[in-house]
Amino acid sequence: MKSSQGEPTTYDHGGGVRSLRVPIPDNPLGHTLVYVVDTDRGPVLIDTGWDDPASWEALTAGLTGCGTSVSELYGVVITHHHPDHHGLSGQVREASGAWVAMHAADTSIVRRTRETRPERWYTYMAAKLTAAGAPEEHIAPLRTPPARRRPFPGLAPALPDREIVPGEFLDLPGRRLRAIWTPGHTPGHVCLHLEEDHPARLPGHGRLFSGDHLLPEITPHIGLYEDPDDATVTDPLGDYLDSLERVGRLAPAEILPAHQYAFTDAPFRVRELLTHHEDRLTGLLALLASPLTPWQLAERMEWNRPWPQIPYGSRNIAVSEAEAHLRRLVKQGRAEAVTGSDPVTYVAV
Repeated sequence: MKSSQGEPTTYDHGGGVRSLRVPIPDNPLGHTLVYVVDTDRGPVLIDTGWDDPASWEALTAGLTGCGTSVSELYGVVITHHHPDHHGLSGQVREASGAWVAMHAADTSIVRRTRETRPERWYTYMAAKLTAAGAPEEHIAPLRTPPARRRPFPGLAPALPDREIVPGEFLDLPGRRLRAIWTPGHTPGHVCLHLEEDHPARLPGHGRLFSGDHLLPEITPHIGLYEDPDDATVTDPLGDYLDSLERVGRLAPAEILPAHQYAFTDAPFRVRELLTHHEDRLTGLLALLASPLTPWQLAERMEWNRPWPQIPYGSRNIAVSEAEAHLRRLVKQGRAEAVTGSDPVTYVAV
């Protein structure tokens, strides 16, 4: 089955596993790869895609192209709570009666998102950005009257029915799909290890549905775990690096990621990413020769475009990533907060 541009929208990976390209509106990633895994009780989806009519149309058409339909689905396994992965889960469940499973840490985020009024999020974000040293002109839009604001995506995500328990097999009759907890990109991100022989007999241990944890060319965003009601100082980048090593030790024959394309040699890709983050941390220490706020550090970091060209929302994400790197450096004893600075600045030690 092909898209209107002639690109294939479904792909058969063999062994009862296929993927569907579900578009992400106005996003350079282009699409989410949603996987369809055959089981003795019917197909199970791994992720569902963005909550958008065009995405829903692509998902349903893709299922038809695979010889099945939404109504035949048995379950939905979510790698993490982000809207390009979990967005359509509620609609899928309503149309099929399928269960939806997610790790408890991300289920907590989903529950909090549903229960927290949007105004609370805007107030929280304004406070966070102020503390990070953002200029007033960047913070001001968060204080505009609610009626004039664009709503955040994914403010009413579906609450899962089931919990993904790390180390345990999921309820896929006739298949061996084990959950591997890989926090970092989100606190409850999971990879899913299909512990079955590779259909093409590639060397290695089964196949790994890697979500956003391990991608062939992209380094996933590692920001802060945001919770307006929890002041715990987390270390998402440290979590991510530990999780990478865990996946590398699995040595799967093939990686089936949520974006881009399937690839092999997970240990090599893991080493690339570990090296990338260590190089980046070392580079940030050079920037921190003089005290900088998280905002000032983000302005000076290397991104995929110059800082003045980065859109408003992406700047918020960049500052969160800068803070995650700062927390890692502080935890390693390579940087520290400057006593008495307001907003807080950090310096290399």
